[in-house]
Amino acid sequence: MQVDFYHLTRDPADRLLPMIAQKTLDGDSRLLVVSADFDQIEKISAALWQSKPESFLAHGLAGSEEESAQPILISDDCAAANGATYIALADGIWRDEALAFERVFYLFTPDHIDNARTAWRNLTTNDDATPRYWKQDGGRWVEGP
Repeated sequence: MQVDFYHLTRDPADRLLPMIAQKTLDGDSRLLVVSADFDQIEKISAALWQSKPESFLAHGLAGSEEESAQPILISDDCAAANGATYIALADGIWRDEALAFERVFYLFTPDHIDNARTAWRNLTTNDDATPRYWKQDGGRWVEGP
């Protein structure tokens, strides 16, 4: 399993998630986006609708009638009612339940650096996990040391 750590120093999660979601869908996978912050959930939903002028990234909220049909589901917990194999932890809170997914995107701000460091240390001792660190460099995401 691959765990991608995205250190959000410039852009918030709702700016990065449309790119992650599009790449996930391009690879014929489904995505679960998790956040315990309702305001952030609203921003992420709006960003997915408005990410490209010519299209939108179809998604829904957990608990809705059509949640199982959604290619991208936004929730406050790690239950993938849409059958997602990829998960994005958008609020900076690490959840061990994410380790049940094929791929994890862990987005964190400087406010959550201690959570990220703890998760990184724990994952480096897990033979089944491959953690990778990503940072912004001039507006691009590059893999860091």
